[in-house]
This record gives sequence, C-alpha cells and structure tokens, in this order.
Amino acid sequence: MGTLEAPPPHTTGSEEDEVSPIEEVRLTVTNTDDPTLPVWTFRMWFMGLFSCALLSFLNQFFAYRTEPLIITQITVQIATLPIGHFLAAVLPTTKFRIPGFGSTSFSLNPGPFNMKEHVLVSIFANAGSAFGNGSAYAVSIVTIIKAFYRRKISFLAGWLLIITTQVLGYGWAGLLRKYVVEPAHMWWPNSLVQVSLFRALHEKEEQRMTRAKFFVIALICSFSWYLVPGYFFSTLSNISWVCWVFPNSVTAQQLGSGMRGLGLGALTLDWTVIASFLFSPLVSPFFAILNILVGYMVLLYIVIPLAYWGFDMYNAHRFPIFSSHLFTSQGQPYNISAIVNDKFEINRQKYEEQGRINLSIFFALSYGFGFATIASTLSHVALFYGSEIYKRYRASSKGKEDIHTRLMRQYADIPSWWFYLLLVVTIAVSLALCIFLNNEVQMPWWGLIFAAAMALFFTLPISIITATTNQTPGLNIITEYIMGVILPGRPIANVCFKVYGYMSMAQAVSFLNDFKLGHYMKIPPKSMFLVQFIGTILAGTINIAVAWWLLTSITNICQDDLLPPDSPWTCPGDRVFFDASVIWGLVGPKRIFGTLGNYSSMNWFFLGGALGPVVVWVFHKAFPKQSWIPLINLPVLFGATSMMPPATSLNYNSWILFGTIFNFFVFRYRKQWWQRYNYILSAAMDAGVAFMAVLLYFSLGIEDKGLNWWGTGGEHCRLAKCPTAKGVEIADCPVN
Repeated sequence: MGTLEAPPPHTTGSEEDEVSPIEEVRLTVTNTDDPTLPVWTFRMWFMGLFSCALLSFLNQFFAYRTEPLIITQITVQIATLPIGHFLAAVLPTTKFRIPGFGSTSFSLNPGPFNMKEHVLVSIFANAGSAFGNGSAYAVSIVTIIKAFYRRKISFLAGWLLIITTQVLGYGWAGLLRKYVVEPAHMWWPNSLVQVSLFRALHEKEEQRMTRAKFFVIALICSFSWYLVPGYFFSTLSNISWVCWVFPNSVTAQQLGSGMRGLGLGALTLDWTVIASFLFSPLVSPFFAILNILVGYMVLLYIVIPLAYWGFDMYNAHRFPIFSSHLFTSQGQPYNISAIVNDKFEINRQKYEEQGRINLSIFFALSYGFGFATIASTLSHVALFYGSEIYKRYRASSKGKEDIHTRLMRQYADIPSWWFYLLLVVTIAVSLALCIFLNNEVQMPWWGLIFAAAMALFFTLPISIITATTNQTPGLNIITEYIMGVILPGRPIANVCFKVYGYMSMAQAVSFLNDFKLGHYMKIPPKSMFLVQFIGTILAGTINIAVAWWLLTSITNICQDDLLPPDSPWTCPGDRVFFDASVIWGLVGPKRIFGTLGNYSSMNWFFLGGALGPVVVWVFHKAFPKQSWIPLINLPVLFGATSMMPPATSLNYNSWILFGTIFNFFVFRYRKQWWQRYNYILSAAMDAGVAFMAVLLYFSLGIEDKGLNWWGTGGEHCRLAKCPTAKGVEIADCPVN
C-alpha cells in the first residue's frame, strides 16, 4: 500500500556507468527506476494470494492426471494485467490511516496498476506453480506411500515434509545473493524473458485487437474445445492411427502407440497432451526444440529399435518396449508389496524368491542416458563455459557495480539474520520430523544433515552455471544413488534424502533467479523475500490438502491396471517416482546397477557422457573455422528425452510439431503477429483447458458420469504393452 512520502528518483553518474557489461541485458532491461511506485498494494496482495492459491490447486489437481498440465506464472502474468487495470478503475481512492502505523496514509487504490505490482503478483504465481515444477516435489512421497505402497503417513508429517523441503534452501540462498544476484556478470538469461514480457505487456496499445481481447477470445475457444477431448471424444487425445489399421499386430502397435510405444504417426487434438511434461511449446525457442528433436529421434528411432529388435538387449523381448513398470525375469509384473516387510524395509527372502528386478528396454536406457546427461553437463560446461564462468565470477567479485545494482542500493536490504533464522528454524523442524516421526519418513537425522550439506555445497556452483549459461544440472539421480549405496532397503528414507538434497538446491536456485528478476525490475528486496516465502508456504499447504483429498476420494487412483481405460487418474509422474524409490531405495542400486543386478553396464554411460564433450571440444579446437561444431550440445542431446517416462512419444510428437509451427514458421513469416500474440495464446490455452477440466470433474467426474463408446475407449492399442518373446504369457496378449 502506497505511502504519502517517498524518496526522490535516483540520479545516475557518468555515461560509462549507465550500461551493463552484458549486451543482452543492455538490450532488454531499462536503466531507470521510479521508486515512488507503490508495491505493497491491496491489488497486489489480492491478486497475488489468489493466483498463488489457484495455481497451486490446479497444478496439484492436474499432477495425478495422465496428461499433467503445468500452469506456469506466464498465464497469471498475462491474465492479471487487465484485472489489475480493472481494479485500478473501480476501487475507491479514499486514503485512511491504520492504528500503529503513525501518520502513514493508505489507500485501496493508490494509482494506476504498475509494473512493480505486476512483478510481485507473478512472483506469487511462480511460487504457486513451485517455480515451474507444477506442485511441490515432496508431495510425491505422500502419494507413493498412500497410493502405491498402500501404507500410512499422517497429514502433519506430509505437511512438514513439503514445507521444509521447499524453504530449506531459501536460508543459504539469501546469503549468496551478493555473489550471484548483485554482480552484473551473473546475468541469469532466463529472467530476461520475463523482463521482455513485462515491458511488452505494459506498452500502450493502439491496435483494434488488443492483447487482452485476444486473450479472452483464445481462452473461450480453449475452454469450449476441451469439452470434446476431455469428455465426449477422449480418443482425440491419443490418435494412434497405426493401431487402428493393424489391430492384431503386436509389432505394429509397438511402433504406432503414442502412449506405450514409439509413436510413429501418433498425434493429438488435446492441448493438455501437447503442453504436459515439456510445458507449452509456444514459449520454447526453436533452437531448443531442434536439439530435443534430434536427441528424441536418435534415441527413439535408432537406439531403441536396435536394442529391442536388433540385439534383444537385457532380454528386451520379454517385456514391453515402453513401460515404467517393473518386471520379473519371466515378463510378469513385479509384486513390490511382497518384498516390503512390516518395518517398511526390504524382505530379502521374498526378494530372492521373486528374483532380480527387470526394466523395459526404454526405461533401462533412459537411466543410462540420464547418467550420461549428468556427466556431460559437467564436462560440457567446464570445457565450453569454464573460462567464461571464471572470468565473470572474478569480474563480479572485483568489478564495479553496474547501474542496476546501484539503483537497488536506495532500497533497504534484507538483514542477514532473516536468512540465518529461517535456516535454523527449518533445520530444527526437519530434525524434529526425522527424530520424532522417523517411523513415517525413515530417514535418520544424519541423513538430513548430509542432504543439506550436499545441497549447500552445490548451490553456489550450480547457481553460477545457471546465471551464466542457463543450464541447471540436477542432483536427483546423484542423491538417490548415494543414499541407495549408504542405506539400501529403506525406500522412504531414500526419497526423503533425494528431496532434501535435490529440492533444497533447486529451490535455492529458483529463489535466486526470481531475485534477479526483482533486481532487474527494481523491486524492494524485502518485498521480494516476503512474497516468495508467503507464496511458498501457501502453495505447499494447498498442495498437500488437494493431494490428500484426491488420494482419499478417488478409488484406485494411480493404479492404472485397476482403473477404467479412459480414466485420467493414472499418476504417470508418481509412477516413475515410485519405481525410483524401489530401484534406489528398497532394492538398492547394487541390485540393479551393481554386481548383483542386470544393468551394471549402464554405469559406462557416466564415462561416455563425461568424455563426449571432450571429443567435441577437441574437434572445435582442431577446426575452429567450422562454426557448426560448438553447436553440438551433448547435454541437451542426451537429456532430450529426460522426461520419458513419464512423458510419452505422443507428448513429444505433438510438442515438437506445434513448437516448430509457431516458433519457426509463424516466427519467421508472421513475426509481428508472433511478437504480439504468441505468449498470449499460450497462456490462454493453458487457462482454458485448466478451467474446463476442473469444471468437468466437479460436474461429472465426482459422480462418475461418463460416456461409454469407441471414442472414449482410450487409444485402442491394447497389444502395444505385449512382449514378443516366445513362451511369455501376459493377460490379453497373444503367446508366441
């Protein structure tokens, strides 16, 4: 809420000091600031809290669906602009005083809706979407305990787990701001996209078709159309026409199924399928789409066919070609419940009776490529960006302040004790969770300290990498691998260690990224911190509440073998999270990727991933005139299919197709239209299908009122899940 008095506008010094040393920043961010603009307004709090709550509800609601649409801050960023202008037009401008605030006057409407208010609303929304992840990562722990292991966890333990993992990294991230936010050479490329969009949205419009009008029209169309694939004709979500042409051929359906196969020719008319897992294709630059296309094509249409049909690697014919489920050596589903004892640990005798766990060839290779991605990211960044990162880090520690840092000096900084207090309280609560509720989370107290130390150690280097290269290496596989070796046999301890170790670092990096956006937009630091903190607490609380409601109200949720064929509640992301808890925690990496498992050769992918960028770098140095060589980005190529599973070939096909249409053809031949409406269309499509999906569930889904005809029977590729080895008998599959 705006005050009557404010400091005068800042004046700058010499012309040389007016520019940032980074060209992209000079072209995108303005060098001016108006500190008189109010930021703590009723409008900001109302729209911010509402959008945070709405996004956290919708994203958790969608998280359990087969196509888990993630609604990001861009939707709110665009939708709240006309709402902000509307509130500025209708709210009373009367000024009043609040007891305890002295002579300071407040107003529900301190003036026109401004960009700084808009930024804080978007930061609230970003917290509501868990910084683009959809919902809090730790919710998956609650889900696998209740829906997959069929055990119990209290609401209190689940809530504490979610909140502490979400805010733990904020404590040390705040103390690192002077190293990775204030320096000009730590420029965070991703934040410039947001700066550009804010500036575009707040420019005055003179055309007949304003952005607001276009947003409303596109939202209505998206909302109305989703009624067709979302209810009347759900098969339009999975148009796997090859299966229709060859209804009795296992091989043809393995090739043509978009959900359980390689997806040759598979398409969709459902925006939730297009935008799930990989986010909206309209906001991804074409070079990123092209890199993913190449990696996707190599893995899916060269490596997998050779491994499955060519070499029958790891007895691939005994299992489905594409599945995230776990199997016995005879191709039967692995009975996980049978190898879990009363203490929620592995029953070694029952495990020996069932034998080793087996994976589909795609699932096995996806882990191998995941290993290669981690190793190649580190070596690629070191070789191609190492000197640049080092120079910029030295420049950031020794160089002069740029214009943006100097402009921010007029705002009161956050006291360090805020972050120390947050860190101490969060660790204390987390330790209490591990000690007093250990029977529910399994993780020993030393595991928490180890996970926090690992996250703290990696936060600064990974923040520097992200701030300078826009690449963020993840710690999820490394953390679960380490804990699986140290403490095998305890699945929940493993995933808790992973979430504390990986998510604390990821949240810290996201926190710093948002702070850099606030730095560029000249938002007071205390306002940034409070909005992020309050938004995270609110979002995590709503996440666990929605998850608890769905897990206790939908029969057989996440059990795709027990659900109807057209049920949307298959929880693909949580299925992979559950499998990871079995592989790394319950059974342990030694029995999967070690000497006691079938997939020890996958560890060679670590070495291959580390050496791959070295080869590219050597060729680049040997042939410096060949400009195409440094464009070979092996981390992107290896990680192109990192979302598969749970993502499917149908998701990738449609995402690549629509991304190419809009970010190559429309961008190239209708650039003015793209510049004005592309992001607006993306936000409207997300919002439209989200509102209709929720409406369908509350009006029809709760009472299980559905249609039963060919068009609601799924993708009609029932044989795609079948093995092709001789003598393997699977229900509803022909025996070879």
